[in-house]
Amino acid sequence: MSKRAVLEVIALGVEDAVAAQAGGADRLELVTDMAADGLTPSAATVAGIRQAVDISLRVMIRLADGFAAGDVDRLAGTAAELREAGAEEFVLGFLDEGGSVDLAAVERVVAALDGCPWTFHRAIDRAADRDALRKQLDGMPGLDTYLTAGSADGVDGGLPVLLAEAGRAGEPGYGQQLLVGGGLRLDHVPVLLKAGVDGFHIGGAARPGGWDEPVSAEAVAEWRAAVDAS
Repeated sequence: MSKRAVLEVIALGVEDAVAAQAGGADRLELVTDMAADGLTPSAATVAGIRQAVDISLRVMIRLADGFAAGDVDRLAGTAAELREAGAEEFVLGFLDEGGSVDLAAVERVVAALDGCPWTFHRAIDRAADRDALRKQLDGMPGLDTYLTAGSADGVDGGLPVLLAEAGRAGEPGYGQQLLVGGGLRLDHVPVLLKAGVDGFHIGGAARPGGWDEPVSAEAVAEWRAAVDAS
């Protein structure tokens, strides 16, 4: 591979961030409340992590469980507050009741980001038509990554979709980086690397003691070694 693959680790706070960087993570996804699959953290947490580590940090913009946008004015205001706290990269994704991308909500929040890079998260795995979603979002300012397992059920079920989408890189709607996460295991990595996937996202896999325990630098280092294999 021409460049090192990205390893992104979910962080809930400063301790996680420091351990992830020590283990070799390239980037953090900062969230709170994993019982709701990750919501927006406080501005104070963002500021603390920015002082503690120097790797890239993508901050979740999601105010409630599920993939509906909810209060779009509040979402846009939250984005502005996070930017003031030092956030420069973000994670978001909203669907309407029919499973299509909520384009109005995405556009409103992206306008508040003012060109900052961002990831469309695993809402894509719940979309009624993921190909249509990608094409609707093609050209959206700042969108450079899709976080996906290929299936709502995880990488095991979504692997054929991931391999097919990796082969479409460069087509309209498929120019963004594929960041694979959601039930990702070490044994998936060689297959994905061979297909050209160069982004990997882990959460629970970085915490051998479970979500009540912090990120393990040793666990992250094991993933770093696997992701660097070619």
